[in-house]
Amino acid sequence: MKTLFATLLLTLATAAGAAENLGLKAGTFDPPRMAPDFTVKGSDGKPLKLSQYRGKLVLLEFGYTSCVDVCPVSLAMLAQARKQLGAQAGELQVIYVTVDPERDTEERMRTYLRNFDPTFIGATGTPEQMAKVRQDYGITATRKPIEGGSYLVGHSSYLYFVDRAGKLRALLPYGRTADDVVHDVKLLLKN
Repeated sequence: MKTLFATLLLTLATAAGAAENLGLKAGTFDPPRMAPDFTVKGSDGKPLKLSQYRGKLVLLEFGYTSCVDVCPVSLAMLAQARKQLGAQAGELQVIYVTVDPERDTEERMRTYLRNFDPTFIGATGTPEQMAKVRQDYGITATRKPIEGGSYLVGHSSYLYFVDRAGKLRALLPYGRTADDVVHDVKLLLKN
């Protein structure tokens, strides 16, 4: 996993110049490559397969519903970006992939995501399925026990842009603005 994460960071570092050439705010995958496909449970109660969204631009966000700081900020920013896209919002699908499948059931994710945008879909599954998805995308997740017997999950926070053809195109770290996301979404929708 460390090797995959190091490769991902190296790719981003070397692609910074390519991002400037495309005009993207995010780091790019150069050359673009197929996003690892996965089939898990969707928060809509149906099987969710990443490849079923071909033809749309997909934003993959990793997080969990019990998060108290980073995840709600990211989801609120994505909801704001989607509103700013206006008519183009229909060409975009946000998929929120859980890093806490033990607590994030389909129903819990559906209820949580409705607070941000009713079009957002959650992805959950068995701990093994979700560990494979995290591994494929270089996402780390570590449980941190807290008082009372519960836990928080420390995790990587990146936004993956998957183009209409199913290729990884860009990666945006936590803390960027809705304007940055809208900028990159509009450029990628043109391609």
